[in-house]
Amino acid sequence: MHLNAPPQFAAPALLGCLLVRDEVTLRITEVEAYGGPEDSASHARHGRTARNAPMWGPPGRAYLYFCYGVHWMLNVVTGPEGEASAVLIRGAEVMAGLGCVLAQRKAAKETPQLCAGPGKVAQALGLDGAFDGHDLLAPGGLELRAGLPPRTILTGHRLGIGFATAEHRARPWRFAAGDSLAVLQRKALHPL
Repeated sequence: MHLNAPPQFAAPALLGCLLVRDEVTLRITEVEAYGGPEDSASHARHGRTARNAPMWGPPGRAYLYFCYGVHWMLNVVTGPEGEASAVLIRGAEVMAGLGCVLAQRKAAKETPQLCAGPGKVAQALGLDGAFDGHDLLAPGGLELRAGLPPRTILTGHRLGIGFATAEHRARPWRFAAGDSLAVLQRKALHPL
């Protein structure tokens, strides 16, 4: 993992990495990169605030926010400390703890899309605002661990950023594991 890199380089390196909390292990399958104040799609676009403070580092911390009053969203802080950037975890596959994931997701059975979507990832891990700023590289709580990278990587435009400038909406900063079905809007992606 190269978490000290700019988000557009750190993001694809996170594919295949593992998120571990208690008995649940998820393999990251889809991510999106968000830069600092210069990225009009980023939460840092208006500068540092109480809400986005974890984005400013150090790298390897969690940045969680409550989206539309419905879902928690997990981001991994990347880049040099003091330069806001983060990678949104958009999708994952269950590697261990399926029963716990099904219970937390209130799902009846496993499907390829069980953890495809950032709200689903946080729900599967049982995350909330208490994990905002959590050190993902330290043992305990929620951990980010190295995993096997995908054989192929797909890329495309980020989702849900209609408020951003046309230039920033066009950035191909969404990355997905080509070998996974736990990816949203797969048809909009192409090989990296």
